[in-house]
Amino acid sequence: MRLLFSILVLTLLGACSAPKYTVDDGRKVDEELLANIRTYGMGERALRPAIAKSAQLKDQDCDKQWELPFSVASAYDLPPNDRVAWVRGLGVDERLTVVGVAPNAPLQLREKIVAVAGNTSEDSQRLLLELADRRDNGRSFQVVLSSGKAVQIVPFEACRGYTRLAPANLPKTQDYHWLLSMHPLEVVRVDMTDEEALWTVLWTQGVSEEGGARMKTYHYSTKIAGTLYNLFTIASGLQGAALAADAAIRTAQSAAASAATEMLKKQLIDQASSYATSRLREEVTNAAKTLTQAQVVGAMQQAAANRGALSGVAWIAATVFDQADAWAYKRMEKLGANPLAGFSLHQKLIEKGLASNSMVLDQERMAALSKIAEANGRSDDVVAILGGFKPSDLQLALGDMPLASAPQGFSYDDPNDAFSSSQPYARGLIDSMLSMPIESGAKR
Repeated sequence: MRLLFSILVLTLLGACSAPKYTVDDGRKVDEELLANIRTYGMGERALRPAIAKSAQLKDQDCDKQWELPFSVASAYDLPPNDRVAWVRGLGVDERLTVVGVAPNAPLQLREKIVAVAGNTSEDSQRLLLELADRRDNGRSFQVVLSSGKAVQIVPFEACRGYTRLAPANLPKTQDYHWLLSMHPLEVVRVDMTDEEALWTVLWTQGVSEEGGARMKTYHYSTKIAGTLYNLFTIASGLQGAALAADAAIRTAQSAAASAATEMLKKQLIDQASSYATSRLREEVTNAAKTLTQAQVVGAMQQAAANRGALSGVAWIAATVFDQADAWAYKRMEKLGANPLAGFSLHQKLIEKGLASNSMVLDQERMAALSKIAEANGRSDDVVAILGGFKPSDLQLALGDMPLASAPQGFSYDDPNDAFSSSQPYARGLIDSMLSMPIESGAKR
């Protein structure tokens, strides 16, 4: 009897000491955040298979990065209401939770990882860093799930340029770097097809491949010293990364306002707000609505403004967006996918009134990509995708509106670079994260 009593006491004590994870208790949460969390999950489910598909290229002409056949998110260290929102939206609690999987991945959506390569911790950020280290090692390793099941994980190589989404609490964040591009959540709000997701991934890799040399010259160094970058290559939604993104946006905007060139900043941003944004959003409310030529032109000009307003390393990346289009087109063909997916994604986005992203083609990119399609005998297909508008007619309608590309006499001496010593985010969010420890952004 005493032995039985002792076992019962130990069992109860063990139950009391076990970690308690957030559950959905039905409380009121921020509905906008909840919607963003669900959009983030939808995007991860679309992009992770596309990332795996891109690896099938086995491209010998590009630099490589290691990737995982799954992606995870965690609500660790977030405010209580936000944690409930993550549980409600994606089933994500404090533990590393699978939110995206490639075909034939050994993990399933919503499974929880509690150990990585024999390392356990209630601090999910530590496990994320371990996951990043094991991924970049390139060799297989084990993870243990909350069910107790051990699973073998095999990283794979893809062309350099991680495709990542903005965190749910900062959905408009975007930044472009040779190691990683962060797309705003609006890019995945249009129910991407598999081919459109593949286009997004290949385009991101194309930015890295075509613009890497320029961006490295601007940056002067490729050393990765910090941990925030490693966390962001695995998951979004962490408080440290989100706070860093928030600070980066505010500081970069301040730098841009102080050091912007007239053509690339003030003129284009003014035009985006007065000409493109209001007109497009006022009349286009759903994908079924027919666009007028003025609305299409307005969306393209808004895309030009978005491109021209980028700063830091992303400003350099923006000078090769058209080359990234061509890079993606060629590799879509190699993978047996429809290379016109870039046009269809562009069209879906402008039909939804979403043009503040890099997937909507501006005047310069539309002209260049249309020429490639025309050379392949696909002109009629492009016109059909664009709702009956010929790219050449859109060019005429745009007239002499200013482009968002780099001006003649391109120089790496971007005025914003002068702020890099006093404003650590002047080069952009991703670049700043290369040397930022997690403690500088996270609240403890």
